[in-house]
Amino acid sequence: MAQITSKELGGISDLLSMEQTIIAKYKQFATDTQDSAISAKYEQLACRHQRHYDELLSNLK
Repeated sequence: MAQITSKELGGISDLLSMEQTIIAKYKQFATDTQDSAISAKYEQLACRHQRHYDELLSNLK
């Protein structure tokens, strides 16, 4: 794998932080809503962003 620059690493770090924030928000939205269909959609979105986070992290290894 090619070396990444410190600027690229900083960008990936920012993306990881954003994904964590999005995951936490969607999970909170899922908890806060009374509608089970909407809650399930929020959980689905949280899982999608968790996969994004995991993929970004795996690219650093």
